[in-house]
Amino acid sequence: MKLYSTNNPDLTVDFKEAVFNSMPQDKGLYMPDTIKPLDPEFFENIEMCSLEQIAFTVANHILDGAIPADDLKSIVADAINFPAPVVKLDDDTYVLELFHGPSLAFKDFGARFMSRVMGYFMEEGEKMLNVLVATSGDTGGAVALGFLGVENTQVTILYPKGKVSLIQELQLTTNGQNIRAVEVNGTFDDCQALVKQAFTDKDLNEKFRLTSANSINIARLIPQTFYYFNAYAQLKRQGKTDIIFSVPSGNFGNIGAGLLAWKLGLPVKQFIAATNINDTVPQFLETGVYAPKPSVATLSNAMDVGNPSNWVRIMNLFNDDADSLKEVVTAYSYDDGQTADAVNVIFEDYQYVVCPHTAIAWMAIGQYRYDSRDNISTAVFLSTAHPCKFPDVYEGKIKDSVVIPDQVEELLGKPKQSVELGADFEAFKNYLLEG
Repeated sequence: MKLYSTNNPDLTVDFKEAVFNSMPQDKGLYMPDTIKPLDPEFFENIEMCSLEQIAFTVANHILDGAIPADDLKSIVADAINFPAPVVKLDDDTYVLELFHGPSLAFKDFGARFMSRVMGYFMEEGEKMLNVLVATSGDTGGAVALGFLGVENTQVTILYPKGKVSLIQELQLTTNGQNIRAVEVNGTFDDCQALVKQAFTDKDLNEKFRLTSANSINIARLIPQTFYYFNAYAQLKRQGKTDIIFSVPSGNFGNIGAGLLAWKLGLPVKQFIAATNINDTVPQFLETGVYAPKPSVATLSNAMDVGNPSNWVRIMNLFNDDADSLKEVVTAYSYDDGQTADAVNVIFEDYQYVVCPHTAIAWMAIGQYRYDSRDNISTAVFLSTAHPCKFPDVYEGKIKDSVVIPDQVEELLGKPKQSVELGADFEAFKNYLLEG
């Protein structure tokens, strides 16, 4: 398997280098040099496959020999050892629950797979691997649990001070061991900018072996394709194959993975990018002008991204042709008031509790159906995080209906461990250099 930089197709590396270096020095992102559709026979029989079987088949196809099949099978079995069920709300609407992993968020798919791939490629005697990750909410917790206790690895997680939920913050700051948490006085975009700048800093690269656990790392993106294929398999068992996906979108890695699955042959009719008021992409699709802007804090904090990193990958999949992209991707945005109303409506209509990100994806389905007059397709909206992570969003019966998992109860008694920094790069660089 070879990968190229989105800024220079002539710059190619193998999978191992892309995993450990995360981002090319030209500040592009790595993409597979070829995306061959899966064998049609795979889709003809996909309903007979388990999630683990689907994950291995897809990974083995994409990696194309980068990891021997038997080793890859073991990595997949160890990483993807929790379910991702499609739950029926009504005859034409389903929710894909992606919060059954250790950190209770969809990021577990990418973080666990990536940590095991890195462990597989690590060789004895190599200098310590320093993993840098910016999080707007759920990425940090998944990465922390994915790498906790991994030998010869140091993880530094940056998160915006006061802009993540209590449970999300505890998942970042109570681990100790090889996990460090940095509170940044700024936004997620500030955190992301610090991480990106670190990768191109000469001093840091001379001293450390730096890599990223954000969705800029291709090893995070690949395993996120698995649950799209698996959702299709579950629905095909019920005779439903005319499918649209509505995806809560912040840094656009999640929907980017879905579009990669589509390029690999997954028969999806439409993707809906559902955002909060950080609406850079919906505005682009409406006006043709891509204008990143500072992120604004919302109830759906994991989507508070004003300049989504993975958008360059999505445009790359469509050869920078916005018209072609708009045939497959529709985007809508919603404010906090609409989000809170949607949480209440879903509970009243279905007795089902959703997190604010998931509520936004549900709203987008209704708007898409109205705009397109499509009342035939089966709509699947992605539930990206367990509602227990957002206790301040709920009141009354809804709050009482939220089940608190055991691992969350354990977090509440642990002390917070973090360092507070400003958003300037020199302070962050000095923090890393001083250890």
